[in-house]
Amino acid sequence: MLERLDAAGIRRWADLGLEALGRHRAEIDALNVFPVPDGDTGTNLFLTFESAAAALSDAGANLDLRDTVRTFAHGALLGARGNSGIILSQLVRGFAEALAGADQLAHHQEAVLVDAFRKASDSAYAAVAEPKEGTVLTVARAAADAVAALGPGTSLVGLVTAAADAASDALARTPEQLEALARAGVVDAGGRGLVVILDALVETVTGVRREAGPVALPLPRENVGDDMLEGGGAYEVMYLVDAEEPAVHGLRSTLGELGDSLVVVGGGGLWNVHVHTDDIGAAIEAGIVAGRPHRIRVTDLRRDTDLRAGAEGRGGRAVVAVAHGNGTAALLEASGAVVVRAHGNVAPSTAELLDGVHRAGAAEVVLLPSDSDIRPVAEAAADAARREGMRVSVVPTRSIVQTLAAVAVHEAGLSFEDDVVSMTRAAGATRYGGVSFASREAMTSAGLCRVGDVLGIVGGDVVEIGGSVEDVAAAVLLRLLATGGELVTVVRGDDADEAVVAAVAKRARREHHGTEVVVFEGGQPYWPLILGVE
Repeated sequence: MLERLDAAGIRRWADLGLEALGRHRAEIDALNVFPVPDGDTGTNLFLTFESAAAALSDAGANLDLRDTVRTFAHGALLGARGNSGIILSQLVRGFAEALAGADQLAHHQEAVLVDAFRKASDSAYAAVAEPKEGTVLTVARAAADAVAALGPGTSLVGLVTAAADAASDALARTPEQLEALARAGVVDAGGRGLVVILDALVETVTGVRREAGPVALPLPRENVGDDMLEGGGAYEVMYLVDAEEPAVHGLRSTLGELGDSLVVVGGGGLWNVHVHTDDIGAAIEAGIVAGRPHRIRVTDLRRDTDLRAGAEGRGGRAVVAVAHGNGTAALLEASGAVVVRAHGNVAPSTAELLDGVHRAGAAEVVLLPSDSDIRPVAEAAADAARREGMRVSVVPTRSIVQTLAAVAVHEAGLSFEDDVVSMTRAAGATRYGGVSFASREAMTSAGLCRVGDVLGIVGGDVVEIGGSVEDVAAAVLLRLLATGGELVTVVRGDDADEAVVAAVAKRARREHHGTEVVVFEGGQPYWPLILGVE
């Protein structure tokens, strides 16, 4: 049981919150009826929280509390999906600002946490152009009011439990505040997501899981009534924009005239924008006037995917994956994926990835870039394919071992959203690293390297420098397995001696008892070994 909320506690909350949102995602999706029945609130909350948790994972385990909460909030802002995801990112930001700005957290945690819950609520309200009661905003404010009412000396357990209990009670009352919820027979979807996250915070502190079931079950969509579809733009437009705060005031005003469900959050020159509108071009132009928009996403909220797919003569779902070696290409093709080859150190272009999507001949495509540098190209290809009427999602795999993990759980029988979330979780649960050779002298995180040195790399950062592929690989595996693992994947490259690969596998089995080791012939250049731990 925790007495103080420290950096490790925030990390634990991130992991438990993501796990809980994954368990409840489908339930939360089913609850969604406001502001438009797009049914993706649970998915958007999950992906937003996943981005925040991934930012912590990428940053490493040595951050103090202040940097931990700031990293967590920044990850949520960058990964925010949909109206609900942006509001969640602002809740996280407000909470983080209070913790990051507190100099005496160890001695005055009660007051700091009261302030954190209040700032989370106030930040979320401030982000929404037209706040409505009966939504996640109401649930957040109830949690803040509950902790503010507690007496001096309340324990951390008492604080977080009071917040979660109050949020749950407020959620149950949301149908009394919104007619749309009352007619549908459901509680607010975003509010339900916040309750799940606060329950995970209680579990973080107490070690005991809270598993409250859904407060209400949704009626079939056809019973909601066509009048619930009225209002709101036909398209959801989202983007990040680099802009100064004065320009953002004008951006809010312009977008407020173009549509509804407007949320603009951020600060420090980076903002996340969400609006429902009928005028996509004008919404994006407003971002250009304010600053530099990027990572632009447009979703047709009222599309009929099946009709569109039929019109294009496509059907089913396919996986398109990038491979850097003949061995992994053959392995992916044997799994049913369409492979786009990277040649040497030349990554595939947008056109080549788009060609892979076309070759797949499917209405729905999951795109796996297998490299963080290829992800922007994959996103561009996905955008181009969407404009042609296909449904494409990029699972941001940063290594071939993450791609292999994602393909292993691909299930065409699931809904598209379920399949993408499952593959994303499998990829995210795979830590990756590798062994390569220094091509020039340089100063790295592990010190000075010279031409020909063996480099051990984890998550894109040099962590080991040595003279032996076997020894460096063993050191990399030690780092990857530091937080546990059940399966080690070794992908052998062109420059790896079979005896070395066998020795690395043997050492992994000997030094990490109970760990399964699988070796694949990858055939990739420049990387004698690529390593993954699931």
